Amino acid sequence: MPLTVKLYAGLTRYLPENASDNSVQMDLADGTTATAVIERFNLPEELVHIVLLNGVYIQPEARNSTVLKEGDVLAVWPPVAGG
Repeated sequence: MPLTVKLYAGLTRYLPENASDNSVQMDLADGTTATAVIERFNLPEELVHIVLLNGVYIQPEARNSTVLKEGDVLAVWPPVAGG
């Protein structure tokens, strides 16, 4: 099932070579969860702060049970600071 994964800020260094800007198209098995995708990129847990699925925030405790569907866009941000 095809979907898009977008990594922002310092997380872009975890994208594969064939990534365009901050995103990559992936073909994953049915039933893949948000957590499984995050783990596939070897993202350090402490750097995974905000996770959106099609623009909707996924609580950390729900990421392991959130099953992705064809055409979804999963976006991940690290902790940010500023002001």
